Amino acid sequence: MEFALNGITISVYAPALVGDDGRPLAIVHGMERTFPGLRLRWTTSEKNDLIAVPHRDAWVASDRTDGGFPFLCNDDDAHPVTIFGLENPNGLSAEGPPHFEVHASLPAHAAGLAAAADVLAAVGEGARAYWGHATPSNATVEISRQTTDPVRKPGVPPRGLPALRFPDYILAPEIPHHLGWLNYWSDAAARAIGFPDPTRDAELLSRSRRTATGGWVVKLTDAPLDLDNSAHLDALKRAYERFPEIGGRAAP
Repeated sequence: MEFALNGITISVYAPALVGDDGRPLAIVHGMERTFPGLRLRWTTSEKNDLIAVPHRDAWVASDRTDGGFPFLCNDDDAHPVTIFGLENPNGLSAEGPPHFEVHASLPAHAAGLAAAADVLAAVGEGARAYWGHATPSNATVEISRQTTDPVRKPGVPPRGLPALRFPDYILAPEIPHHLGWLNYWSDAAARAIGFPDPTRDAELLSRSRRTATGGWVVKLTDAPLDLDNSAHLDALKRAYERFPEIGGRAAP
């Protein structure tokens, strides 16, 4: 299977899986429920060949590959959809415990873009995540370059975006490390960064909705985030200015 380089990447960050944790199956079912016609019933070989998974639910429920769940995809080479989960041994904040990450991708065609917000909410809620995002792949690469450190990752963030700090400087796991096009913030994450403020967040609230558990999906721009678009770049910069806690910038 060939994977699109210009699709929508989804990542959410949550507490580590514990015991017979039902979250992996909830995530997979939620993604299928919110993307019309999607069936995540295949995986791939080391040679990238598709392999059908006949007992998918049992496999997902029992396989704790890398402390998460194994790679799944659809069978559409032209419009691939993928998802997998893993445990990251590092903390999301200073001296924090290991955490659970889920990474997925959607095609950037009409159906994928239409479903992106619902899929992000379903994956975030299913994972009981602190925060996450859905962002076009090319913008995701540039946003990742915002995180710098004089010793570990020297450099200058692209396009005049603010420098973000490593998790060592982030005060709580609920605080997002960065922004994206569509942002999933749990209720705890929203409270940690002070969202929403009715007087300051009217524009963001016009493109936001609550989730079933009281979190938020917040869209920065109506169209998918394109950092070559000056209006989109300005929207991203304004959001960083509005939420200085994001990326550890408000930490001492």
